[in-house]
Amino acid sequence: MSQYPTFSLDSFRLDGQVALVTGSGSGLGNVFARALGAAGATVVSADIDLASAEKTSEEVRLLGGKASSVAVDVSDAASVEAMNTTILEEHGRMDVLVNNAGIASPADRIHDMPVEDWDRVNAVNTRGVFLCTKAVLPQMMAQKKGSIINISSVAGLGGVSNDLSAVAANYSASKGAVATLTKQIAVEYGNEGVRCNAIAPGWHLGTQLGREALPLSEADIASMIGKLHELTPLNRTGDPEELAGLLVYLASDAASFMTGQVIAHDGGWTAW
Repeated sequence: MSQYPTFSLDSFRLDGQVALVTGSGSGLGNVFARALGAAGATVVSADIDLASAEKTSEEVRLLGGKASSVAVDVSDAASVEAMNTTILEEHGRMDVLVNNAGIASPADRIHDMPVEDWDRVNAVNTRGVFLCTKAVLPQMMAQKKGSIINISSVAGLGGVSNDLSAVAANYSASKGAVATLTKQIAVEYGNEGVRCNAIAPGWHLGTQLGREALPLSEADIASMIGKLHELTPLNRTGDPEELAGLLVYLASDAASFMTGQVIAHDGGWTAW
């Protein structure tokens, strides 16, 4: 007889676990924090803007969950270490890390891209994932259990036309690095009970990522959305809330044999 219990929906529950979500003050991070809270985890909402992190924590609590907040600059090693120390002092464990914090820049072609834009995007999107993962691994190894979920992108799985005015080479390169780093973490730490997977979202509207980097007119945004619909087999963009189920699955024991995977959540974008 199998050492594992018969399947139950309880395997998706995260009761008693501590889940850290970076960049949770808005967008996908806010969705992830609320979803993990609904599944029973104690959520630590982390963002460079503490006020926005606390706003997300309050939403989790209003929904009946447990949450605390912490400020962090994921590109800064000292800031990440301070965050990790605070979490362990307050909660004593670390079960789930969602490396969600990310930024973009104007969609310049490579020959026009300022070096500063390359460095700034990679500092958050790639270095930040490394620093946060490095910080939480010792506790997860001590527990012999942990789930790390990195947020990559379909832009990290293949080239994206600049005509979409959505992403540039620095963003694509950073998210490609996250996808490969995910596999390396899975290989290095699987025998110590730590799983690592990545979600590669397609075009999910409702986040601030594109609008912050690309001050497009409403007409330009409407045109871009039309192109995205044409290029997506489901003929629409995604809603951030549609990522919640996959995120909770990867965090939970329901995905206990899942590691090293990069899962495109893209309405069929990568199936063409």
